[in-house]
This record gives sequence, C-alpha cells and structure tokens, in this order.
Amino acid sequence: MKIICIGRNYAAHIDELNNSRPDSPVVFLKPDTAIAQSNLPFFIPEFSNDVHYEVEVLVKINRIGKHIQAKFAHKYYDEIGLGIDFTARDVQQALKSKGLPWEKAKAFDGSAYVGNWVKKSDLTDLNNLPFSLHKNGEVVQQADTSLMLWGIDALIAHISQFFTLKIGDIIFTGTPEGVGSVAKNDLLEGFLDGQKSFSLTVK
Repeated sequence: MKIICIGRNYAAHIDELNNSRPDSPVVFLKPDTAIAQSNLPFFIPEFSNDVHYEVEVLVKINRIGKHIQAKFAHKYYDEIGLGIDFTARDVQQALKSKGLPWEKAKAFDGSAYVGNWVKKSDLTDLNNLPFSLHKNGEVVQQADTSLMLWGIDALIAHISQFFTLKIGDIIFTGTPEGVGSVAKNDLLEGFLDGQKSFSLTVK
C-alpha cells in the first residue's frame, strides 16, 4: 500500500504559501509508516517547531490500474474519506531553500491521518463535495471539491501514468487555504459532506 499525495491543487492555498501555480499535478509519496493509528493522538515530532495541519479529501483505490483514462477512473474507487497531511513547515522550508526533497517534512511517521471512509454512493456530489476542518471548535479550513484545479478522476488518470495503482492505495487530493500550526492539546475535527469524519487530539 502506498500513499500518493497531491500538492498545489487549490488556487487559494497556492497563493497563501506564495507558490507558483503548476502546469500539472504536483505528486509526492508517503510510506505506509506515515499512516497514523486512529486510536492515538497526533504527537508533534521532536524535530519540528512548526507542524501544520492540511485537511484533504481522500480516495481509496479498489482495483489495480495503469494508464487509466479519466472517463474510466470512477471504476477504480468506491470510498471517499477525509484526512490530514501533517507537514513540518519549518523543515520543509529549510529543505526547499536548498533544493532538496520534502520527505523529512511530509512523510514522517504519523504524518498521514485518515478518518472514516464513506461509500461514494452515499455522498451528494463528488465534484462539489463540501469539507472542513475545525480546530478547538473554530473553522480553520473550509472548501469543496469544485475548487480543485484537478478533480479526482483527472488525478487518477495522471497518477496512473507514472505509478501502478493497487488495491488499498490512498490518494490525498490536496488541501485548500487556511493551513496553520498545531499545538499540544489542540482538538482537530474533520467534516465531510456534513458528517463528522474524525476527531483527533494533538500531544
């Protein structure tokens, strides 16, 4: 199982981090050790003083595929979720400034939190799917999938040009604006299509 993540997929988030808009999806990977245990809190790693939350819509792949056309991509998943791509922002900025890869900042143990999975047939509209993240009861990120630069099916088509998708692979589809730092004892709650997807404490 692999975790495939998409960066810079929401225009407002690109602007808030002063990044350039890409011509094609920005793709990076996390190892399976990045998956956080759902029954445990998120522990801020010792090597960072500025870990950010990034809430994202998730897609779980349900069949093997390579070179998938966008018009057939819907056949390769039947569950949608919500999760957090935790990012050690200070580490990431230091690495980017030297032109180095981001893995230490993006792929550390516990950096990929996955909430409850929902059958896509139970959701209203995958192309206009609302989601949000609340921190200590305050909405800090709120968007819907219509704001993606590349939608779910387009992402699957693009990713499968480079990587064979396998059963159980998870795609993190990118985060909207509003990312920010976490602190000990924060409570993070995610909502997908009006339903709570997860509740997570920070330690």
